[in-house]
Amino acid sequence: MKTVSLGKTGLVVTELGFGGIPIIPLGFEDGVKVVKHCFDRGITFFDTANVYGDSEKKIGQALESVRDRVVLATKTQKRDAESAAKHIKYSLENLRTDYIDIYQFHNIPNEDTLEQVLAPGGAYEAVRQSRDRGEVKFIGFSSHDIATAIKACLTNLFATIQFPFNFIEKEPADELFKAAQEHDMGIIGMKPLGGGLLERADLCFKFLQQHPYVVPIPGFSTTGEVDEVVGLYRSREPLTDADLRDIEKIRSELGTRFCHRCGYCIPCEQGVMIPNVMSFRSSARRLAPVVAVQMVKAAMESVENCTECEECLEKCPYNLQIPGLLKENLAFYKEVTNQSG
Repeated sequence: MKTVSLGKTGLVVTELGFGGIPIIPLGFEDGVKVVKHCFDRGITFFDTANVYGDSEKKIGQALESVRDRVVLATKTQKRDAESAAKHIKYSLENLRTDYIDIYQFHNIPNEDTLEQVLAPGGAYEAVRQSRDRGEVKFIGFSSHDIATAIKACLTNLFATIQFPFNFIEKEPADELFKAAQEHDMGIIGMKPLGGGLLERADLCFKFLQQHPYVVPIPGFSTTGEVDEVVGLYRSREPLTDADLRDIEKIRSELGTRFCHRCGYCIPCEQGVMIPNVMSFRSSARRLAPVVAVQMVKAAMESVENCTECEECLEKCPYNLQIPGLLKENLAFYKEVTNQSG
């Protein structure tokens, strides 16, 4: 595989990385096996998060002996300095390392959260101190909101950005990724398979290969999945006219049902946690059912408050029929809950 330099970090990684969510439901040894197989097939960039179950521990076990040959990235959801400092300590222990290459703030959804992270006593303060001690090499963030992500890029305080990017969610390639490149930031593409909703891996990665400055981080739960995607990078076949027709067909089919998690529909006056509910189907595909159910329990309970006022319909830039989709996801949630309980 080719390599990519992650902006001003100077870190050189393979053009294809690894995302740590799908190994959560695997047994410990099976998870370690998948991570080791990724490295054996040439992948050198591994991304995870403190909140991803025992993903950090599996990655740490798998890569301890080759630590100097890989780049490790992890994240914290904490917004205050004290809690973030604790998370850094846990991640260092879990990953079996004395430094983390890229430490990221997990999902900065709006400007208020960004200000909270950067304020005195905020999480950025703790991560900067860890960077000064050499425990963290570079600081990054992830987000699902383009406007907020652009503001974060413009602060020039971050070395990397992680954002959803696939042939359905292709808007970041415009203003957001241009802003990141202008500030010499490394760009990490999460959800290259649309959070599990895009089943044609060949189309997904042929599309991503057209954007070589983005390092996608698909998650793998089997060694066969690793071999399939690595093979697509080694064969490097271009998109054909037939591929483009298939992409447009999938876009048209998913266009009225695919939640981009942009957050324009919230806050809901009734307190419905719309993006969390809408993303349940993809979560259920990627995680163990019991884990997925636990993650969205509060969000699903909030659906009962929906009055079908249709304010969310007016706010959604993608014209999704949100009230109906909320009901569908709630029904699917109940089905998964019954099966896993």
